[in-house]
Amino acid sequence: MTRLLQPVTAGVVTGIVGFASSFTVVLAGLRAVGADERQAASGLLALCLANGVVAIWLGLRRRMPITIAWSTPGAALLAATGAVQGGFPAAVGAFAVCGLLVVAAGLFPVLGRWIAAIPAPIAGAMLAGVLLGLCVAPVRALAEIPAMAVPVVLTWALLSRFARMWAVPGALLVAVAAIALTGPGLGAVDVRPVVVPTVPSFGVQAMVSIALPLFLVTMASQNVPGMAVLAGYGYRPRLGGILVGTGLATVAGAPLGGHAVNLAAITAALAAGPDADPDPGRRWIASVTAGGSMIVLGLGSGLATALVLLSPPVLIEAVAGLALLGALASAVTAAVADPERREAAVATFVVTASGFTLFGVGAAFWGLAAGGAMTLLHGRRKDRAGSGESTGETGDSGESVEGAGGPGKGAGGAGEGSGAGESGAHGSAGDPGESGLPGNKAGASRGETRLAQR
Repeated sequence: MTRLLQPVTAGVVTGIVGFASSFTVVLAGLRAVGADERQAASGLLALCLANGVVAIWLGLRRRMPITIAWSTPGAALLAATGAVQGGFPAAVGAFAVCGLLVVAAGLFPVLGRWIAAIPAPIAGAMLAGVLLGLCVAPVRALAEIPAMAVPVVLTWALLSRFARMWAVPGALLVAVAAIALTGPGLGAVDVRPVVVPTVPSFGVQAMVSIALPLFLVTMASQNVPGMAVLAGYGYRPRLGGILVGTGLATVAGAPLGGHAVNLAAITAALAAGPDADPDPGRRWIASVTAGGSMIVLGLGSGLATALVLLSPPVLIEAVAGLALLGALASAVTAAVADPERREAAVATFVVTASGFTLFGVGAAFWGLAAGGAMTLLHGRRKDRAGSGESTGETGDSGESVEGAGGPGKGAGGAGEGSGAGESGAHGSAGDPGESGLPGNKAGASRGETRLAQR
């Protein structure tokens, strides 16, 4: 029994940190796309149940610490996108389609390779643009409700220095205390868990504005870094089966309001590292316990939603923004890491962060389109420049060698970006034979080492 204490404790901590650090982002995202308070609470419950069931199933079957989480960057995408034509039913339909795309990526590795082909700076810049709106919320809260916001931000700042893992949960506790002291109380609020089915509808605008960007963000910002974390601790499960499992869970949870589940990236290290158990063969107990903890925490989704409803909206957005600052930093780092693609990345970031909508399609899609167009334009310009240099200076073998080395360096940089981005970078998940996602393995291993140290 004593041998179980360490991995079980690590699993409980993993579940609590995963829930408390980002449930506000989930609720903000669901409310933004049209969910009422009961539908948002139902969506949070559905995500907790889906996370728990898939984590328990994968852990017991594969005997690996495969931690499952909801897509926090995906929830931030929903908050940035806002309501679409057709309201929340259309958003639910987009969630289901996103799940089907994840299943397809698991069954057909070519889709994974297409995702891996998106340049790391473009993927990072899109995510940075999605996250920016929520990440400035703490500043707005300090200006609008300083009496409530200052203690929250100070708590987060101090804990991020001395106990980083508990920074966001600590800030959340202070926010809850502020709500309890200044709000009307929970006496008139129903805090029981609720299940509210929503019949999905399917429209082109929701597919382009939500389903496709949600799929891309979930794959690039969660599943690929999640595989990198596992590889950093010596675990290399086949990604195809994980994608099928999480994709089916997403489809099943969509009618109840859940947007997407995927591999955990940030909290995965809590269950996969040596603190979970000195024996790597027993760490799966931590991920299974984390799954059970998420199911239990899901039963409190009604209470969590009630707290959000009783608080000033900007305060909850501020807590969500604090939770996403690390993700924003990783995304910005990935976006500007490659000088040759920096202008395309900046274009992607600016368009995405603008909230620009055209033909009812949200800014995330147009940001990717702008970045892709800039990449093609600059690529052709450089190809012409390279052709001119080769015809004009055929005698300089040194320039030819340097030119040949350039792409190699760039490929390594992309690999490093994939490892560095816990929440926003994009690239290799390690062994193509295991993950089905190609990339620079040497660069990824360096990134994985950094992830493992976090």
